[in-house]
Amino acid sequence: MRCRGTAVHLLIAVPLAVLAAVGNAGPIPVLILSALALIPLAALIGEATEELAARTGPVVGGLLNATLGNAAELIIALAGIRAGLLDLVKASITGSILGNLLLVMGLSLLVGGWRHGLQRFSRQRAGVLTTMTILAFIALGIPSLFSHTIAVHHPEAVETMSLGVAGLMLALYGLSVLYTLRAREPLAAHPPSHTRWTLPQALGVLAVATIGVVGMSELLVHALEPTLHILGLTELFVGIILIPLVGNVAEHLVAVQMAAENQMDLSLEIAVGSSLQIALLVAPALVFASLALGRPMDLVFHPLELVAMMMAGAIAAFIALDGETNWLEGAQLLAVYGMLGIAFFFV
Repeated sequence: MRCRGTAVHLLIAVPLAVLAAVGNAGPIPVLILSALALIPLAALIGEATEELAARTGPVVGGLLNATLGNAAELIIALAGIRAGLLDLVKASITGSILGNLLLVMGLSLLVGGWRHGLQRFSRQRAGVLTTMTILAFIALGIPSLFSHTIAVHHPEAVETMSLGVAGLMLALYGLSVLYTLRAREPLAAHPPSHTRWTLPQALGVLAVATIGVVGMSELLVHALEPTLHILGLTELFVGIILIPLVGNVAEHLVAVQMAAENQMDLSLEIAVGSSLQIALLVAPALVFASLALGRPMDLVFHPLELVAMMMAGAIAAFIALDGETNWLEGAQLLAVYGMLGIAFFFV
């Protein structure tokens, strides 16, 4: 993709971030450089995944895209769990969902509608995606809604409940992938029309980029806490706004590019599908991973996070009802994202 090729030019930030960390340049330069370095590394993971998917057929290729599509965000979250920043990790889950449904979809509708006027897409496919997304938000809300009552008599049961809900969410995601692969329209799979790399090259790029993401994530997380104190920012705001932008900016740009080329089915597949992956795959996977890392994380979210996610899911569902979009709907989504960003800044 052209957007990913542009993002790769930021690879110079990788050695600069390492030099800043080794040279004790301070937490803010390390945070900025490591965040910039994650953008091209995430883009390379996405491109290598698509190259592999082009060789494995639609079924395995779809599973590869589902598994590795949010690899950068998952690695950043694991680094946050190891550092004990559980509230930041949960905020990044919320931020990824809001970013995809409001910021990415909003930019896509705005750019595509401004260039092409009224744009149409498959109501059936968009309806399936948005329905699954709302169901995922309900699943995320169950531990939060019941935790206060349960914790009064059985405080240890909140973690067990989160594990049970996470297991069912993973099962539901597996069923949704199976349904998608059996009913997917050809344009929604978005494999590249031809391969540019050999299989060893694709595997090599994937391995090196993943190692790079691990290293840059560690630098970012270690610089994050002192930076928050210096700038007076909260983990909630940084997790909701900054971390999701860094971890998935390459896919965000691709969704906007597809809308600009009047491929709204593909654009919505990326935006809404990514939210679905975060809610039903990444979030429950992090619950089990946190248990293995010795820092158990539950699925109890801040009430304002739950309200924001449900609002975003409802708006996305309303847009999918008529199978048509325009640039004004995009502007409305961006306005809601901006309002939520302002609100979370002051929380």
